Amino acid sequence: MAYRFQSKAAADVLMLQAAGDAVLAAMGLVPASKGIIEAPAMLSAIRSIEAAVARDAALRPAGRGIAPDAQAPAEDAEPVSLRQRAWPLVEMMRRAHAAGEAIVWGV
Repeated sequence: MAYRFQSKAAADVLMLQAAGDAVLAAMGLVPASKGIIEAPAMLSAIRSIEAAVARDAALRPAGRGIAPDAQAPAEDAEPVSLRQRAWPLVEMMRRAHAAGEAIVWGV
């Protein structure tokens, strides 16, 4: 399953299930195939994601870089972080909040 987050204020954001589940859980939401984030709740959701991103960054080992050859990942290449996975949805939430629009998925 994949998540397709939609809002009238921004382009759609697509996430695979594992990434979508992690971001929804970071917001304090139970991952579900359908849902909505109302505009008034977005600032709180953004703060929750930012706190989860900070916790995730603190747990990551330092000094791991991107593979020298961009065509082939190295064994010690850093996996995609929660910050990178959540950024498109956080940006969508900022735009939707500013426009007073909800974000929905699964509809």
